[in-house]
Amino acid sequence: MPALNHTHNPAARSWLASANAKGCDFPIQNLPHAVFRRAGSSEAFRGGVAIGDQVLDLAALAAPAAGGQFDGLALGAARAAAQPALNDFFAQGPAAWQALRHALFALLKSDTRHDTDGVRQCLVAQADVEYTVPARIGDYTDFYTSIDHALNITRIFNPEGDVTPNFRWIPIAYHGRVSTIGVSGQQFRRPMGQTMAPGAAVPTFHACARLDYELELGIWIGQGNAAGEPIPLAQAEQHIFGICLLNDWSARDIQFWEMAPLGPFLAKNFATTVSPWIVTMEALAPYRQAWTRPADEPQPLAYLDSAANRAEGAIDIQLEVWLESAKARAEGSGASRLSATSFRHQYWTAAQMVAHHTVGGCSLNAGDLFGSGTISGPGPGEAGAIIELARAGQSPVTLANGEQRSFLSDGDAVILRGACAKPGAARIGFGESRGTVLPALG
Repeated sequence: MPALNHTHNPAARSWLASANAKGCDFPIQNLPHAVFRRAGSSEAFRGGVAIGDQVLDLAALAAPAAGGQFDGLALGAARAAAQPALNDFFAQGPAAWQALRHALFALLKSDTRHDTDGVRQCLVAQADVEYTVPARIGDYTDFYTSIDHALNITRIFNPEGDVTPNFRWIPIAYHGRVSTIGVSGQQFRRPMGQTMAPGAAVPTFHACARLDYELELGIWIGQGNAAGEPIPLAQAEQHIFGICLLNDWSARDIQFWEMAPLGPFLAKNFATTVSPWIVTMEALAPYRQAWTRPADEPQPLAYLDSAANRAEGAIDIQLEVWLESAKARAEGSGASRLSATSFRHQYWTAAQMVAHHTVGGCSLNAGDLFGSGTISGPGPGEAGAIIELARAGQSPVTLANGEQRSFLSDGDAVILRGACAKPGAARIGFGESRGTVLPALG
């Protein structure tokens, strides 16, 4: 796991004033990656790094005309990270990722000896850009790893119920659909599908009536592994480049009818929304925490257990869900916060997900994406899906403007936000993931 170093120093400042502003998502200690271009232009998409309210254009910065801002390993990494997709950069591995991070830190710090005027010429205001999905995603796996979420769902329908026995022994997952993964700002149609009403003998086909969001994190795979060569838990984090926000939209009524016996299908394949910025694992180092499993719960099998994972396998990423209805948008009253929780509550860690995914011989590739599974905490306001908050429609959620929601309505925009913050460390933000529901076709 990445160790603390000079790039985590909370006292470090950038010569770019906006990077030092209180509450800034992207201080010099963060430096997340995305793929962007100027909004509305015909420019090629290329890799960039966030600093303050700007995007540092890596294609411009790594060009010979920029005056040789990089050399050695950092130069090769910068050129790969400047491409229209980050797969080649991901595949270079931790040494290259760190070399570029440290080189960028040196260019941007307030006491730099480098040519700040030349770097300034490579900045583009974030307000003026648009983003695309940052990598070519070959495979997408969505996990189910929050015991609080699983218990909340189960006990809506059976107050004495429990999770399935395998939940406490393996990180459960299913294979998702890549073609409908979009970046923040995604708009999608309410899905159509079959449902079976209670007591009915024949299903009906109609627009989803119980549309939901799921608060998740996206885990981007860096270096892959060869087929048949599992990634040991001790090496798993060397294969993770970084983390983004992820909304796994869900059609609950369609899901409940189709899941037996194979799992989600149409209920999950119509849209998934990721935030554009990928925060590196190195940037998250100050926020590592002990991962614990209660003594009265089953302890992981040996291949999913290690002293290091127990000591610092959890990450305290604070997360929020906001909902902006069409009415609130029209009247300018703003979004309503629905819930807040932390990734530290997850029953399985990111490293355990990687280790289990490959233990049977599966190969991962650079640019593969994992969904963490819905992130819910133990408190009543920590649910990561509206089905939990509204108890499947039994207790509708009231928005700030007085509207109520049991499930999502057409025109609703769901906004996920995330950040790491604590005394003695720099705030590390994730930006936001925003997606909007459009009416169904058909």
